[in-house]
Amino acid sequence: MAMAPLTPQQLHTACELDLIPYQTTTEVVEQVDVVGQERALAALEFGTGIRRDGYNLFVLGTPGAGRHGVVRRFLERRAAGQATPPDWCYVHNFEQPHRPRALRFAPGQGRRFCEAMAQLVEELHSTLPGAFEGDEYQARRRVVEQEFKDRHEQAIDETRERARGKDIALITTPGGFAFAPLSKGEVMSPAAFHKLPEDDRKRIEGEIEQLEQELAERLRRLPAWQKEARGRIRELNREVALGVVQPAFAELKASFADTPGVPEYLDAACQDVVENVGDFTAPREDAGPRLPFAPEPTFTRYQVNLLIQPPAGRGAPVVYADLPNYPNLVGRLDHQARFGTLSTDFTLIKPGALHEANGGYLLLDAMRLLSQPYAWDAMKRALRAKELRIEPLERAIGLLTTVSLDPEPIPLDVTVLLIGDRRLYYLLAEYDPEFVELFKVAADFEDDLRRSPDITRDLARLLATLANRQGLLPFGAAAVARVIEHASRSIGDAQRVDVRLNYLGDLLTQADYFARQVGETQVAPDHVQTAIDAAEQRSGRVRERVQEAILRDTLLIDTAGERVGQINGLAVLGLGSVMFGRPSRITARVRPGQGRVLDIEREVELGGPLHSKGVLILSSFLAARYSTGEALSLSASLVFEQSYSGVDGDSASCAELYALLSALADAPIRQSLAVTGSVNQFGEVQAIGGVNEKIEGFFDICKARGLAGNQGVLIPASNVQHLMLRAEVRDAVATGQFHVYAVRTVDEGIELLTGLPAGVADTEGIYPEGSINGLVSDRLAEYARIRAALAHGGENNGNGDG
Repeated sequence: MAMAPLTPQQLHTACELDLIPYQTTTEVVEQVDVVGQERALAALEFGTGIRRDGYNLFVLGTPGAGRHGVVRRFLERRAAGQATPPDWCYVHNFEQPHRPRALRFAPGQGRRFCEAMAQLVEELHSTLPGAFEGDEYQARRRVVEQEFKDRHEQAIDETRERARGKDIALITTPGGFAFAPLSKGEVMSPAAFHKLPEDDRKRIEGEIEQLEQELAERLRRLPAWQKEARGRIRELNREVALGVVQPAFAELKASFADTPGVPEYLDAACQDVVENVGDFTAPREDAGPRLPFAPEPTFTRYQVNLLIQPPAGRGAPVVYADLPNYPNLVGRLDHQARFGTLSTDFTLIKPGALHEANGGYLLLDAMRLLSQPYAWDAMKRALRAKELRIEPLERAIGLLTTVSLDPEPIPLDVTVLLIGDRRLYYLLAEYDPEFVELFKVAADFEDDLRRSPDITRDLARLLATLANRQGLLPFGAAAVARVIEHASRSIGDAQRVDVRLNYLGDLLTQADYFARQVGETQVAPDHVQTAIDAAEQRSGRVRERVQEAILRDTLLIDTAGERVGQINGLAVLGLGSVMFGRPSRITARVRPGQGRVLDIEREVELGGPLHSKGVLILSSFLAARYSTGEALSLSASLVFEQSYSGVDGDSASCAELYALLSALADAPIRQSLAVTGSVNQFGEVQAIGGVNEKIEGFFDICKARGLAGNQGVLIPASNVQHLMLRAEVRDAVATGQFHVYAVRTVDEGIELLTGLPAGVADTEGIYPEGSINGLVSDRLAEYARIRAALAHGGENNGNGDG
């Protein structure tokens, strides 16, 4: 009895309109962000709620599944109810300038402190000069200066009087002080002095020498007097400065008395202002031009670097780092050029993504993070140490030898969520021991879901959310049903549905475009189908070239007639996101031998391990079914004709076995049929992938040559549940122009291909005469006799020679 082909209803599972919970997508008001991801959402809930060391998350899934948007919205909803983390500021360290101090403030207080400090410094620029220009200060300073002047003049006057008593004058010259002898009250000229008796000259010279020593002794005390005067003026300046500065800082200190570290910093800043009060009393930059390269007083050390200020009232931060390189992740020290050199200070400390997410959540793309040099190690180091240390990359890897800033580290409390594919997750888990310690939670997002009524209704709401969020035209219920049907087709499974949000969103957008092109106000199923067809056409260049080569007989594929040992196998080619099926001719040749099935693809290293596995299964099947206790006396060869690239997978093992059986039985195979499916050692046909593309690939060739009504494809019965074929294929099946057969065993398939019964062995293991199995068994028995005869002849020759 001939096997019946599948009906059109078995080739496609339609989406029932009564499962769409609306007439158009505009009726859906409540947004739906995710469908059927209970496992992943539970992992997110657990990982973001436990807040313990090492409980960071890795979000697994296929790219384009919309994981980023789902996770981002989940985090934002969760973070909204959490406390806003503190502000962090860096300030100058007056004791160790190379090590800026980190100050923690309550939310919003960092900005307030920054502005208050700037205002205080600005006020000191006005109040301090006024205090030092006041009459009281000037009077007290003049007293000190006058006292020093009086002591200096007194010392000179005493020496002058002693000299006058000895008729010697103390005169002031441009080079200093000098002594000269007097004569009748007038300074004696050098000529007159030389006319004096020698004894008088010696006496006067001795007295002058004695007076010079006395004057030098008095003048030696002058630096000490100057130092004393400067000290008294400095104390006076300090006293006056304290009178102005201390109350100003005391008021600011009282405002931030409860903030740890701030009172101590303000005390140090107050002391520094007092010690450097001259910087505040000197003329400002706008008072007049300065000489080139002249040093300017710097007030940078009194500034406050507001590093992080999370917006108040928005809960915990949720940060996504698009470029997670080393400085963008852990922060950096910027530099500025000044007079041909680069310099930095604490005001040039810039935060990284970990700073911005501190107290909340940091979302990262795992592949981008791993592709940035040293970023992965830096993040692990920060998570292990639970602190953020800003240091140049050169110093972190031991290449920097120059002195640089070493800011105090900031405590880190963040949950990191990495988004990546499953392959990357398992590679990290296998090769990085620290990964499993730091990322203990895996949130595994499904790429597709079981197509149940509940999932269909939820998916319809999700599609409405996507359409409304993108501002698309309303989608009718039938159009949404067509999108859901294609979501099953895209993954090749009628009982499951694709939930990759990016893919579905793109299809909605493209359908909206084609609807607008024809002036429609609502998207219909035809517009969805137009978008699907257009996408296939845009990416169909290679498929069309392959089909053209077949139709021009460049690639030899028969779709009519019968051939022994030749069959049409079906393969799937994948180029990026495009997959299409193409038939391939498979041939088999047999002869007497030692039981070996030669895989030509493997011999020339074009066959992959899975293909080689399928060929070895064929050998096992033949030996188990047809062997009579001895090794098969068979030598066979199998090859994919006109195959010039690698062949892998076992989906052609059924076709190879059919070709081999045809060659052994000398039974021709119908070339109007193509075959796909793998086979096990018991002759059972097993499911394969890409069944829709394979059927349609052979259908396209048959259609181009003209459908004759006897063409079709044999598929595994277990693949019927995956069928979502195009409408034109279903129409051809409905009119009897094309057929799809579902086979469970090799025997069912070989009967369809040859028109001969497979045959069942009797109790003695004998197959019916004229059956495929009987013909194969007879051929193998013949090969065994030939081999035995050859072996016996070789023995006789050997004995004769002896």
